This record gives sequence, structure tokens and C-alpha cells, in this order.
Amino acid sequence: MHAAAPVNAVRPRPGLFRALGSEDPPLTVEVRGQSYQRVDILKHDSWAATAVYQGADKKIVCKFNRQQAVFGLSLRWLGRLLARHEAGILQRLQDLSHLPRWSGPVRVAGRVLPYAVAHDYLAGHPLGRGERVCAEFFPQLLELLHQVHQRHMAYVDLHKRENILVGEDGQPYLLDFQISFVLSARWARRGGPGEAILRLLQRADEYHLQKHIAEHEGGCDRSSMGLSDTRPWFIRCHRWIGRPFRWLRRRVLVLAGVRSREGRVESEYFAEAALRLDVRDPAA
Repeated sequence: MHAAAPVNAVRPRPGLFRALGSEDPPLTVEVRGQSYQRVDILKHDSWAATAVYQGADKKIVCKFNRQQAVFGLSLRWLGRLLARHEAGILQRLQDLSHLPRWSGPVRVAGRVLPYAVAHDYLAGHPLGRGERVCAEFFPQLLELLHQVHQRHMAYVDLHKRENILVGEDGQPYLLDFQISFVLSARWARRGGPGEAILRLLQRADEYHLQKHIAEHEGGCDRSSMGLSDTRPWFIRCHRWIGRPFRWLRRRVLVLAGVRSREGRVESEYFAEAALRLDVRDPAA
């Protein structure tokens, strides 16, 4: 189901800015021999379309990575690469709790979609702006992050609140491993540049976690968790590059009529579910 258009009269994204072009995620998928029906589309941006599917006994979430070409240049290879990468990470972390479970290969009409990845649905809601959480929430999230780091990995995408799920049990869960960094055991033993990059990205994970703690009432003492308020130098360098790029992208979407004049993602005709839900009163 789609959200209604907001009052600022923006229009839906054209196919160029959608991972599946003019298409939506399929109405029916098959995973491990079971049929699932689409019940909601969580988001559909330039990189992927993500939808919830209902089966006979459970829900799953399917992500369909980029298939739409850009000015005649095929990006199907990228969609396959991203799906294979994320599926591999989910399988690598299957023994950890508070992470989504890989569901299996996604099929449509009997054909495997190499650009799709599926995981079991986790009940809860994305961490809201200023949301009060229990005192154990962020220490538990830090422990989960450390468990991921111990697998020679960095999460990378922790600056987005919408990737942190507040479960129905009030505990934290991590979603979306599409761009997570993995260092193979062979390269980890060798050290060198790969190990240095991993450590930098893991430090970035911890920095972004402490920012979330500072912004949410109910957070605990960051110093007691071994987290620093100091912004790492490489994040400052990244912002020198990232901010102009984000500004340019917003301007393109504004000029295309996809976003309102302010360029905020919330103004899109169909903003992702995490942003559509992020309208609660933080004091509630």
C-alpha cells in the first residue's frame, strides 16, 4: 500500500530515481517453497525497493536491489552484487540475536531473483527522533555492535536512526547490512590496509552510536560505555565531500519535482516507512 501524496504537491519519483524503475516489488514471491503475498512497501529509493510479505505462518521482508539502468548504462550487476553481499552477511551472523534471520533465496514464478535478499520480519518500530528508551537499550546495542565487530566487520550505516529497530520487547535490533564492511579471515590475519580500514569504520560505528545516545532521553552515560564524544578526523573529511554531494542530489530531486523546495526526504510523495512513522511526539 502507498501513502497519500502530501499537501506540497510533489510528484512520485520518475523511474530513473527508483531501483526498479516504473515497477513495484512483485505481488507474490516464493521462499523455501512457501508463497508470500505483498502487504506493504516500506521504501523505494534509488538503491532498493523494500517490501513486507505475509506467508501462511510468518512475515518476511524482501529487498530488491537496483535494476533500473542509468542513461543506458546497466546496473543489474550492482543489484546482484549488493544482494549477494547482504545475504552473505546475514548468513554469517545467523547465530547472533537481535538481528534479522536470512529467509532464503527469493523466487518469482519459480525463477530465483539474484538481485533480491529476504529476511524474517522483526516486529517493532524504527527508533524515533527523541524517543525515550529503557536504560538498557543503548548498552545492549553497544554489545550487539561489539559482537558484529568481533566477526571482522563494521556496520557502517549506523548514522541512520531508521536502521535501529525498537522491538516489541523494547530491546534494540539492527537492520540493513547492505553496505556493511567485511574483512575476510585471510586478510584479517595479514593485517595491512584492510585491517586499518576496518578499524576506522568500527570507530565510526561507535561515534554514531554515541550521537544517538546523546539525542535520546533514557540514554546512559557514554563515558561509562567507553565511547568518546570526539568526532574522528576521517568523518570530518567525509563530510567535506559528502555534504556537497548530498546538496547536489537534493537539488536534482527538487528540480525534478520529487521533493519540496526545502529538499527534505520527508517531503517525498512516498517517503520510506521509517520517516512516515517518525511523527510521534517525543514526549509521548
